[in-house]
Amino acid sequence: MATKKQKFLPFLILLISVGVAIGFVMLKEPPEEKVPEEFVQVVRTKPIEVTDLVMTVNSQGMIMPEEKTVMVAQVGGKIVKLAPAFRRGGMVKAGDVLAWIDDSDYQTQLVEAQANLASARAALQQEKAKGRVAEVEWEQITNASPSELGLRKPQLAQEVARVRAATAGVSRAERNLSRTQIIAPYDAIIDTRNIGLGSIVGSGSVIGELSRTDIAQIRLPIADKDMGFLNFQGIDAKVTLSALFNGVPTQWQARIVRNEGIIDSKSRMNYLVAEVVAPYTLEKPLRFGSYVTAQIDGIVIPNASIVPRHLVEARGLAFATQDNKLHFEPVSVVRQQGDNVIIAGDLSNYRNIIVSALDAPVEGMKISVMAESSAQDAQSVAVSEAK
Repeated sequence: MATKKQKFLPFLILLISVGVAIGFVMLKEPPEEKVPEEFVQVVRTKPIEVTDLVMTVNSQGMIMPEEKTVMVAQVGGKIVKLAPAFRRGGMVKAGDVLAWIDDSDYQTQLVEAQANLASARAALQQEKAKGRVAEVEWEQITNASPSELGLRKPQLAQEVARVRAATAGVSRAERNLSRTQIIAPYDAIIDTRNIGLGSIVGSGSVIGELSRTDIAQIRLPIADKDMGFLNFQGIDAKVTLSALFNGVPTQWQARIVRNEGIIDSKSRMNYLVAEVVAPYTLEKPLRFGSYVTAQIDGIVIPNASIVPRHLVEARGLAFATQDNKLHFEPVSVVRQQGDNVIIAGDLSNYRNIIVSALDAPVEGMKISVMAESSAQDAQSVAVSEAK
């Protein structure tokens, strides 16, 4: 049988082991508490350009002449001569004769009218002489008063009327004779010619069509929302026209001369009319029928900037302050231009706009601005990995 000492020995060893373990735990130093590190986002920035920005409105249109005229014969006859410039694309000056109609009959009519006028004037002089003789004879008669007929006044009035009619006949014959020459009313380019040498034309026959070249006009459609960016409804605004000339991109300058003042019922557009003076005398002529794009200068927005649209959020625009903190500055979006927007606001105290994505941004949080060279290196690595 085991003794009492043998029975309690295992319990004694267990108690001693527990005591030693507790002693070791008591002697061990507590672990140092770690201070949590503050998370600092790394961002990329670029300087924001703030300037007085001239707003522009874009449009397009066709170059057209200020005037087009259909030339019509006012007298009939045979075409006996044509000017060399009277052909499609020919350039003519005001007063140039384009075509001649046979005038022999009209010369004859003029001679006849002049003869009638000479005869009427002679008859008038004779009647005046007869009237003076009648007055002298009536002066010798003392017992009666002369009548209008006795003084030959009706006869004189009749001869005066005949002279006037004959004078009108001469004027008509002279006009008809002058109308045998088809004359250009202004500097123009010939659009069409409807006659040839030897053609027989009558009064009202279409001779041809020409376009005035001293002024070109462009009718520019403008959306109603863009009219607010123009001064004085666009009147007198500077316009830059762009198109290809012989395959080369070329620009011309124009000016808005009027606002039609009516919104088109189909397109719902306003229309401004721009003019170019003497388009065919320019170094690179602005030809009728050319399709051009137009950039119209408008109002000036002070302290404006152009930034990518995705950088503007409800709180404003994200900036990196001088002490490397995040700041959202409220801005006003003036206009959207494709992927960019034009903003306005007091940005004089901020220079660097944050262009990289922000993770849970909070106003005033600390940020780390990546150096420009580091940003370029990171971009190069990303491009290389993508390849």
